[in-house]
Amino acid sequence: MAASPIIDKKFLERLERLTLRWRKSFPGTIGGHHVSRLKGAGQEFLDHRQFTQGDDLRSVNWRAYMRLEKLFLKVFQMEPHIPIRVMLDVSASMGLGKPSKLQYMQRLAAALVYVGVVRLETMQLIPFSSRLHEDAVAGGGRHRFAPVVDFLSALKPEGRSDAATVIPQFANRYLQRGLLIVMSDFFDKDDLLRQWQSLALLGHELFLIHLANDEDRNPPWQGLLEVVDAETGEARQMHFDEEARRQYTESFDAFFAEFERMALRNEGRYVYVDTAMPVDEVLFGALGHLQGAAG
Repeated sequence: MAASPIIDKKFLERLERLTLRWRKSFPGTIGGHHVSRLKGAGQEFLDHRQFTQGDDLRSVNWRAYMRLEKLFLKVFQMEPHIPIRVMLDVSASMGLGKPSKLQYMQRLAAALVYVGVVRLETMQLIPFSSRLHEDAVAGGGRHRFAPVVDFLSALKPEGRSDAATVIPQFANRYLQRGLLIVMSDFFDKDDLLRQWQSLALLGHELFLIHLANDEDRNPPWQGLLEVVDAETGEARQMHFDEEARRQYTESFDAFFAEFERMALRNEGRYVYVDTAMPVDEVLFGALGHLQGAAG
């Protein structure tokens, strides 16, 4: 496959060796790995029941019929499809950093989606800021990956993040519970813990990927500053010294430690990703234990 602005051929060759294997078992399957105990057509025998008019004759146990002269239907475990959705933060703060958090997210998202399409998964990409944007469906094998790259490459950072609006929109639009991967810097004025937890309470499995650059956690500035909010344009003057930096970093760490505890309490995952790390290391390291190796 030809190189693209956000992902290259050499990296794709490494991605071929990965598969998506998620820790939590839903009442269904992701790529055939998890099985539920719901009655229906499937791969693993569950029970028998008496045949009734209209049943599929292909599921009749003909050996039992030969012995008992009665029709019994074989019932199997069903493997319903579990949606995999990827929410992508495209608010203005994602445009900060070198490379920007948005550029990093584009490459990481492309890598995860490529693993999915190789395994014939279907994944839904959902950009968001102050609202949910138009989504895109990625699936159908390698030959359908190029449109995904085009979709991701076209994303631009703009607007503000508004979880209080976006999360109810998501809950109303995507009713079937599934695996929800969220890539964001999680900068928002709202109570993020309560907002994201509401989706977990609806049955979605949260996999929160926190993208941050060094300035997010440890601002390098000092002295009298005019700080401008990248999303709202609001300006504020403040004096920043070593003590203020220490307090800020402690507050940053404490908040996201609680964010991680929220995810774990709800049987989800939280991963902190420093955008200074090569995407390869994140994908095959920090995220690798969630995916497993192919073959």
